[in-house]
Amino acid sequence: MTRVPARGLGRGALAVALLGSIAAFSSPAAAADKAAILLPGSINDQSWNALGYQILKSLESHGFTTAYSENVGDADEAEALRDYASQGYEIVMGHSGRFVSAMQQVAPDFPKTQFIAVSGNEGADPNVMSIDWNNAQFGCQLGLLAARMSKSHQVGGVYGLQGVPNITAQAGGFRICAEKAGAKVSIVYVKDMEDAAGAKEAALSLIGQGADVITGKLNAAETGLVQAAKEKGVYVTGRGFDQTEIAPDLVLTNIIEDWPGMFGSTADQVKQGKLFGTFVQYGYDTAPVTGASLWYQKDKPFNPIVPAEVVKEVTGLAGQFQSGALKVEPTDNDARPGT
Repeated sequence: MTRVPARGLGRGALAVALLGSIAAFSSPAAAADKAAILLPGSINDQSWNALGYQILKSLESHGFTTAYSENVGDADEAEALRDYASQGYEIVMGHSGRFVSAMQQVAPDFPKTQFIAVSGNEGADPNVMSIDWNNAQFGCQLGLLAARMSKSHQVGGVYGLQGVPNITAQAGGFRICAEKAGAKVSIVYVKDMEDAAGAKEAALSLIGQGADVITGKLNAAETGLVQAAKEKGVYVTGRGFDQTEIAPDLVLTNIIEDWPGMFGSTADQVKQGKLFGTFVQYGYDTAPVTGASLWYQKDKPFNPIVPAEVVKEVTGLAGQFQSGALKVEPTDNDARPGT
């Protein structure tokens, strides 16, 4: 609350200011809702941790004051979670699924606090949850798109963190739907989701083996895929409008994630007293908040080079997912490296 100086105020105005101050301190509704996030790295990394900071800041428009901690190590997770919860933070987030274990340890001591793992895949009653978008659905769409746009009938994917559930979901969804559409699929995993040079090398390897459409799920390293595609003149999908700008003739579309939409929906419910103890996954079947969407530019879902019949087929999958007519549940084998 900003303090109003008495100097220069008339007696009536001063009385109003004082009454407002008294009301602000005495009314339960005036107590600010608070949200915090623990980040494994720096908010200045222009990648994963910067995204976490953006998610946190998006909650300010929902009435939350915010705080964050950077470079939180594994050994410090539980203590940091406990510190925020003990200060009365209604929402305490950890920016990856790795925070779930520490949340499960701390949560019983703070039954009114909502603990949330960003991009996790599990929860624990009554107040530990994970939030993510349905990577299998969007991976499937990219698989169909890649197969339809390929002339060699060979497509490739470059992914990081093999075995992480949302990576498995997207890579597996891509393979399932690309193969169903008649394409041969090759998948490569890289060790560092931030290493653009390493990702570019992996993409060039796939292109050298005949793949003429490339996709993937990486962080800052995603630009390496686009750079490889630009160098070799093949199609590619991205994860941001900046990647369209790198190769506007070759980027077919981007998965644009809506973390503010996902977290805003949850935060509004927490403010009303609802707590979650589950994995909440947004997708076409949770519309209007779908967690992500396909965009080439802000006013175009797909590159104009994509034929209208292909656009219709790919967008048609969204309707099937929304109605429940189509479900894709990839296995580790679907997401396997190689062909």
